[in-house]
Amino acid sequence: MNQETSLKSSMSRGLVPSETQVCVIGLGYIGLPTASVLATKGFHVYGMDVRADVVDTINDGRIHIEEPDLDIVVRSAVNSGQLKAGYEPQAADIFILCVPTPIRPDHSPDLSYVEQASQAIRPYVQPGNLIILESTSPPQTTEQIVVPNAIPPELKVGEDVFVAHCPERVLPGRILLEVVQNDRVVGGVTPNCTEKAKTFYESFVNGNVLATSAIAAEVTKLVENSYRDVNIAFANELSVLSDRLGIDPWEIIELANRHPRVNILSPGPGVGGHCISVDPWFLVHTAPEHTPLIRMAREVNDAKPHFVVDHIADLAAEFAAPKIGCLGLTYKADVDDLRESPSLDIVRALYEKQVGEMLVCDPYISPENFTDFPLHDLVDVLEQSHILVLLTDHRQFKEVPRRILQEKVIVDTRGVWR
Repeated sequence: MNQETSLKSSMSRGLVPSETQVCVIGLGYIGLPTASVLATKGFHVYGMDVRADVVDTINDGRIHIEEPDLDIVVRSAVNSGQLKAGYEPQAADIFILCVPTPIRPDHSPDLSYVEQASQAIRPYVQPGNLIILESTSPPQTTEQIVVPNAIPPELKVGEDVFVAHCPERVLPGRILLEVVQNDRVVGGVTPNCTEKAKTFYESFVNGNVLATSAIAAEVTKLVENSYRDVNIAFANELSVLSDRLGIDPWEIIELANRHPRVNILSPGPGVGGHCISVDPWFLVHTAPEHTPLIRMAREVNDAKPHFVVDHIADLAAEFAAPKIGCLGLTYKADVDDLRESPSLDIVRALYEKQVGEMLVCDPYISPENFTDFPLHDLVDVLEQSHILVLLTDHRQFKEVPRRILQEKVIVDTRGVWR
C-alpha cells in the first residue's frame, strides 16, 4: 500500500495512529509537547529542528524547555521509539508546522520562519499528505505562504493534498493537559482540507474540534488574544490612574468585580509571552484603519513597563546608595519563558538608567545560560535590598515572609503582597 492509499484509507475510517507518520517542524514550546503527545497516542513522530542542541537533547530523552511533566512524556516517547528528532524533514503522512511568528521592530509580522519551514517540507510532500500550520499567523498566511511554498505545482490542494490551519490554544504550564483537553478550531483551505484536518485532531483531542475556513481559524486565534490584551490594557490603565489618585487598584478592581456584569482582569508590569503581546499587531497590520482600539490597547500595555521603571527610579532617588531587588524575569509565573517579557525589559531599563545596585533573582532561569546580567539567590536579594520589586509572581516569591517585606520599600506589580 503506497503512502497516498494508506493516508486516504486511514482517514476514511478514522486515523489509525500506528499506521500514520507525523513530521513536526519546530520543537519549541508548542512543537515538542505536540510531538510527544502524538507519540504517546501511538503515532510515529519525527521532529525536525535546526538547533543541534535541541535535537541532541531530545534524542537523549531530555528536554530543553521548562514544562511540567514534559520530561517524563518525552523520555517515554523516545525510549519507545515513537519519537525521534533530526535536522531535516522527512517523508510523512502529516506535516505540522510549529515555528515562530514574531513581529519586527515596526510591529509588522515576520513570516520568514513559516516560509522557510514550508519550503523545507516541499521536497517531501506527496499525494495524500495533510499539511497543518499551527503557528499563530496573520490572516491568509496559510493560503498565501504555506500553499505556494510547500505544495508542488503538480498537486492540487483539496484533491491531491490537504492544507489547514489549526492554531495552538494552550497555556504554558498546562500544555500537556490543554493540547488534549481544549477545544480546537480547524480551518482548511478547502472543505475537503477541513474534513481531513478535523479527522486528524479528533483522533487525539478530547475537546470539541470546530470546523471552519483557514482564514477564520487564523482570525479566531488573533481575536482571542486581542480580547485579552484590550481587557488587560484597561486594568493597566486603571492601575496607573490609581497610583495618581493614591488608591489601591486591586481593591478597586475587587470591589468593581462584585457587580454581576463586571469582570476586570488584573494589572501587571506589562504584557508578555509569544501570544498576547504579539498577536494583536497581526490584526492591526492587516487593517490599521479598522483596529484603533486594538492598537491603543497594545500601546497602553507596551507603555506600562516604562511607568514601572520611572516609579522605581523615583523611589531609588530617596536613597544615597540604593540596592534594588528585582524578583522575576519571565513573562508569567512558574515558567522559564522570557519571550517578550516586560519583567526582563524593566530590569534591563533599570540597568541602563543606573538607578542603583541591582540584585536580580529568578529561580526558573539558569545563571549558566543567562548572560545579560548576574543573577542572585533569593535569600541574598531579600537581605540586601532597600527596594524590593515583584515583577513575576513565582510561587517562591508569594511565600516570602511578611516580616521581611515590612522592612522594605515595596513595588508589587502583581498585587501578590497586598
